[in-house]
Formats: sequence, structure tokens, C-alpha cells
Amino acid sequence: MRGVGVGFILGLLSGCAAAPVEMVYFPEDRAPETRLVWPGPPETPRLAYAGELIGEENFRAVDGERDGAALRVLRWIAGIGRGDEDTRELIRPQSGMVDEFGRILITDAGREAVVVFDEVSGALSFWQEAERGGSFRSPVGIASDGVGGYLVADADIGYLVRLNVDGDPAGSIGEGVLERPTGLCRSEISGEIFVADSSAHDIKVFDTSGRLLRRIGGRGLDAGSFNGPTHLSCSGDRLYVTDTLNARVQALSLAGEPQASIGKRGLFVGNLVRPKGVVTDLDGHVYIVESYYDHVLVFNESGDLLLPIGGTGSEAGQFFLPAGAWTDDGRRLFVADMFNGRVVVFDYLGGGS
Repeated sequence: MRGVGVGFILGLLSGCAAAPVEMVYFPEDRAPETRLVWPGPPETPRLAYAGELIGEENFRAVDGERDGAALRVLRWIAGIGRGDEDTRELIRPQSGMVDEFGRILITDAGREAVVVFDEVSGALSFWQEAERGGSFRSPVGIASDGVGGYLVADADIGYLVRLNVDGDPAGSIGEGVLERPTGLCRSEISGEIFVADSSAHDIKVFDTSGRLLRRIGGRGLDAGSFNGPTHLSCSGDRLYVTDTLNARVQALSLAGEPQASIGKRGLFVGNLVRPKGVVTDLDGHVYIVESYYDHVLVFNESGDLLLPIGGTGSEAGQFFLPAGAWTDDGRRLFVADMFNGRVVVFDYLGGGS
């Protein structure tokens, strides 16, 4: 059963009807005592810690006296279709996106669902249903389908699930063509849909209707070849591919021509061992999630390391096996902190070279 909006149910219950719900980024007063920024003083800060997304704890009644009632209703809603109370939280977030309505859509392999944080309506939803009435198994990548809905790459199902704007299944792409789809992005320039097929070691390119247009790459070490590609990012006329088992991120043209290689294997912070998420900001900086070292690494377009963020742990600014990364038009950075069961949010302050 598909998740139900928290704000909608609260409006139906008389006990909470007068208590609108708001979404907060610092649940349970966990905001740090001082503002965390990177780099730290005396250098000019470029990123600031803006909170985290966990689940139900990010929603509270605007009238503080009704917080308890609102949270009880939220717990009840989150349990619909699962039968266990802990469904109100993220378990193993993989990646995500921010849609045109400002909703934050997060793929969660532990929940076997797309978890939707709707700040405007104060609603938390779980979209669990994939094509053919079955549930998601291992959703990873998510992107707009270009026609008002969404595409979710489920690595275990083996194709892209198309969802409408309400999260209902509306078809599929790549069935019988894809082996283990993980990363996913759609180019605003070409309108094409790029999918990282980790088992086939290539990138498959589809049009909006789902027709396979071409394949990019194949297994290998050379530029334009891959070994277990995972996450993707479409940025202008560039396609960024996390070539995970080759310990690098490759920048390609939309046609698949190699342009640059970022990062290298090594033992120090700033090196790559198991890179995952990749995304760019407004100024073209490239953010790479280094899962093994629990860092987010910031590079310029030429591949020079500018800034490391993180370290192993669960405190603000730390990570534990992070996965995907995405932005809302480059203004905020979201990192799926997988084994901490949360998404960490940063504000991009601009500047830098």
C-alpha cells in the first residue's frame, strides 16, 4: 500500500485539526551550538551545515502543545502497509532528488520505498509500490522522467520504474535490457535518460519513451570504459560517471566522449577507494562521495581537490558509509548518509575556485 501524507491525515483527525504540521531540519533540538562551516575560520566558508532528514522526527506541530498528539498520528500513518512502528524513519537511504514542488524524494533500499519529505504541506510519505503491484526491492537512482513523473532505478528488479506525480506506478523502462541499474540522471539539454548498469559495466541511454538509443563504455581501465559504475550526474553538457571499482569519476560529453578523469586510488583523505554519489553546484564544483573514507570531496572541474568534508561518525558533518548526493539547482547539497540512516543537508554559500 502506498504511503499516506501526514498532513492530510492530521487534517482529518479532530484532535489535531487545529495543529498544522511543519517540517524542520534540526529534529529534537539537535542543532549544533555553533554554526558548522567548511572550510573553517579564518578561511572564507563555502558550505554550511543545514541539518538532517531522518523521518517522522522532522515533522512537528506548529503549536508546541500539540507536539505529542501530532507525533502519535505520524507514527500511526508511517506504519500503514508495513505493520511496524519503525517505518517512520529512513533505514538505508541511497540517493534522491528535489522535484518542482520542493519535495525531497529519497530512495531507501532498507525501506524498499521512495520516502517523500514534503516541506510545503508538512507531509511524510512512503511510496512502496513498483510496477505490477509488487514493492520496490533495492531502489537506488531517481530522476525526473521529463513528462511530469519520476523514474526509479531498482537494482534488484532490473529496470526503471516510472511513477506519476503521486507516486503511483505508471510503467517501466529497460526491462530485458538493463541488468543491474543503479545511477540515473536526465539531461536537460538533450532530454535523454542515462542509466548506470553496474553489472554490464556500461551506461545505457534511453529517450523519454523508453527506447534504447545507445550504450556508452564497457568493462575496462581506459578512458570511457568502466568497472562497476554506480552513480551519475547530468550537469550542462557533461555527464559525470562514478566509475566505482576503477576508483575515479569520469566526465564525458553527452555523446559519451571522455573529457576528464577526477580522483585517484590512494590511502589518504582526498583519494578515492569506493566513490559513490557525484553532483555539481552552481559554480561547477564537483562533489564526490567517498564511501570507504566517509567523506565528501569537493573538486574543481579540472580535478583539483579543493575541500574534504567529513570523517567517520554520527555527529554533524560526519558520515558512515555515505552513498548518493544531489542538489536543488546547486543551492543545497544533500548527502545520503546510508549507515547513519539519514540525509545530511548543506547550504552552498558560493565562491571558491
